[in-house]
Amino acid sequence: MTGPADTRAADRQRAGARSGRAATPSSLDELLLLVGQMNLSWTNTESLLIHLIAGLANVSKEVATVIFLTLNTTRARLDIVSRLSKLDGVDATTRTELLSIIASFTRLAKVRNKYNHCIYAFDDRLGSVDTIQLRILEQKTSLRYGKREAVDAGQLDRIRATISGIEALNLEIRRVILASGYPA
Repeated sequence: MTGPADTRAADRQRAGARSGRAATPSSLDELLLLVGQMNLSWTNTESLLIHLIAGLANVSKEVATVIFLTLNTTRARLDIVSRLSKLDGVDATTRTELLSIIASFTRLAKVRNKYNHCIYAFDDRLGSVDTIQLRILEQKTSLRYGKREAVDAGQLDRIRATISGIEALNLEIRRVILASGYPA
């Protein structure tokens, strides 16, 4: 026997299928869990930059932590690691590895930023979830903002792939820290 809640869920699934959207209440929960997992993985991995700063600048972890916290954006933190890695005295192999790490960070940041710097729109009737980007695109004579995109199964897979990429990046950074003898 089905009740009103079951009927509403079925209506949402049918409406979602008609609109080409795959988001349902369970995918909303999954989206929120995945974004949380992505953020936790990101924070843990980004904090490894402290060890890279310490090793490259030849300072203690405490000094590197102050530098890290003073640079309050990921971009600024990546910039300092990039610039320090380009100084004379840094092993060419280490420099190449660090620049590759920075490129990976930058690529992965695009997905992370999308889901951290947006508004989420939920439609219980359709069972859909959309992101609305909080960015302004300034053109010659006009402004565009609020790009809206449906969160579908492909987007959830993209977040999963980003989490895997962050985890792999974490391991790569740890390997470089140990191989280079940077403060662990």
